[in-house]
Amino acid sequence: MEELTRTEKTELMNCLLDMGQLLLECGAEISRVEDTLSRMARAYGCVHTEVFVITSIISLSVEFPGEDVLTETRRIYSSSGTDFTRLENLNRISRSCCKKPFPVEELRKRLQQVASEEKSFKTVLLGSILAAGGFAVFFGGTLWDGLAASVFAIGVYLLQRKLGETQITPAGMNLLISLLAGLSVGFVCIAVPALHMDKILIGDIMLLIPGLAITNAVRNMLGGNTISGLVRLTESLIWAAALAGGFMTAILIVDLLL
Repeated sequence: MEELTRTEKTELMNCLLDMGQLLLECGAEISRVEDTLSRMARAYGCVHTEVFVITSIISLSVEFPGEDVLTETRRIYSSSGTDFTRLENLNRISRSCCKKPFPVEELRKRLQQVASEEKSFKTVLLGSILAAGGFAVFFGGTLWDGLAASVFAIGVYLLQRKLGETQITPAGMNLLISLLAGLSVGFVCIAVPALHMDKILIGDIMLLIPGLAITNAVRNMLGGNTISGLVRLTESLIWAAALAGGFMTAILIVDLLL
């Protein structure tokens, strides 16, 4: 590969930081992010690379032959999402880049294309409906409980999308959604005694539990990234506590009305 100009090297740094940010936002583990950035930097001719990543910060230092070290840091404000489709697309870009580096401008365009991709509304909505209904029946609910859980799953997903566009924190979003969902389920179960409130709530709560975030936290700690693992685990436990608090408050209010 031809030697990069000074401008291209600066742009490469920005691209690598974008790659790291996208990986974190997709739910990639810390070791994957650090390894990917290191490999891509070497593919573009860096003789030495230092990468430090936690859930909220990426620090990248690269050294090109005969030049000073370039260092940049980026603050990450959201790294709690999970998107395996986008993650696979990013992995495909990194593998292609390491095999045969393409121009920095093309790398920028490919990353922007991945960043602009959005989850299919219909696909995620269908998944939420099937998951909520399936879990409600799996844990002992009737078919009517499963149907009710599926209907409420639509509201839960729409609330997630709407609140996701605001500045509300994940813990606050979980608290608000669980409270509204719990109250709605409770009032419907009061009106229709044949439905079982606990089974319906079990189905809908599965859409909000940060299971993958907790799994990533434990995986980070087992992989030696203790700080990142503890930070993500703490965040996940706070989200879970907010989720439990919202549903428990809704249950108490419904019990008072009975």
